[in-house]
Amino acid sequence: MVRVQPGESLPDSILIPRQFRGPAQSANGGYTCGTIAELVGADVVEVTLRKPPPLDVELTVARGADGWVEVIHGEQVVAEARPSSLERDVPGAPSFEEARRLSAERGDDPDHPFPGCFVCGPGRAPGDGLRLRPAPLGDGRLVAPWLVAPQFAGRRFAWAALDCPGGWAVQPDASRGISVLGRLTARVLAPPDAGDECVVVGWPLGEPDGRRRFAGTALLRDGSVLAMARAVWFEMDDDVRDPAR
Repeated sequence: MVRVQPGESLPDSILIPRQFRGPAQSANGGYTCGTIAELVGADVVEVTLRKPPPLDVELTVARGADGWVEVIHGEQVVAEARPSSLERDVPGAPSFEEARRLSAERGDDPDHPFPGCFVCGPGRAPGDGLRLRPAPLGDGRLVAPWLVAPQFAGRRFAWAALDCPGGWAVQPDASRGISVLGRLTARVLAPPDAGDECVVVGWPLGEPDGRRRFAGTALLRDGSVLAMARAVWFEMDDDVRDPAR
């Protein structure tokens, strides 16, 4: 996956295949943000989702000043991205083996609102999604083990892994909750490689603001930070659940 460097021409369009859905009819926010971030060509990118990203359709790409990128479907702006900054202390995380034990003990969420989500959906077959299953540590942090499959190595999938654990962290009961990603600002220091035994940690940031919730996430390998992010989540009504769940 090639990152567009400043000054290079942008592709005319992007397309998010259905494999990378979040809710049944729209793309996973983290994967979408990672796809768009590659067009900006900066170390830290802020991506704001204005509309649910549609699947299997061509989305027009336009570049503005100062590295700004806009993604459009028809006459609607789906997302905007720009270079940003991110300085954040990352809390510690347990080992991969400990995270795997905690995740296995927690089990799948029977009330998961988006069981087909590419990142955290329990309805995805092994190898078809990341199947992250965050487990609480009891102090606000959640952790999920991620054994990186060859087809999911790289920068774009690091962005995806930084997504859903934040959505779990903003819920007081550490459930997936009825919330959707509104903005993700991330820095990928080192993309994960195939076979890496990674741990994703998520934690709440500050107090809720109306329907807005705030979270931090980080991707670690052997205790070293590979990527970090801050996110804005929006609490939604129950009717956004997948109808076939």
